[in-house]
Amino acid sequence: MAKQYQRIEPRIRAFIERQRIFFTGSAAEGARVNISPRGTDLLRILNENRVAYLDLTGSGSETAAHLKADGRMTIMFCAFEGPPQILRLYGHGTCHFRGSAAYAELLAEWFGNEQPLGARQIVVQDIDLVQTSCGFGVPLFDYQGERDSMERWALGQGGEEGLEAYRRRENVQSIDGLPTGMPLDQ
Repeated sequence: MAKQYQRIEPRIRAFIERQRIFFTGSAAEGARVNISPRGTDLLRILNENRVAYLDLTGSGSETAAHLKADGRMTIMFCAFEGPPQILRLYGHGTCHFRGSAAYAELLAEWFGNEQPLGARQIVVQDIDLVQTSCGFGVPLFDYQGERDSMERWALGQGGEEGLEAYRRRENVQSIDGLPTGMPLDQ
């Protein structure tokens, strides 16, 4: 039932482009495993073996800490509408923090230089294995729309200045005490 590929083939790319949500998974030795949901509106397919997503400020930054410590990362998509399927992208990730040259280049080339309120980093995954599986156990869901909660929360932090203070306070280490590598002056 599972099929493996060395790259994102056109049919796999089309599947990714139809999805509205994906999940990132990461871990580091001695740390908790982290799984986070993300909206596909901020995901870009850079080439057949590389994807990136623009990551917004959150209550923690486990992915950044795990990628700094270990690098391994899995991105998973599930078909909640239409034919069943699960797609996993296995590989290694890197965080490019807001204010860095790599962040600016990626933002310009792949995100039209549009930086949503609360943007903190762009995560790039270099893919070494693509795997599809049946997805027969994934339930069907009806998409109702995007939430405005994140934007309202970010505005309530006092705009970018307040968000920078929040990131310095909450995003410089993981819940297990691992450093995220986030610069303190972003």
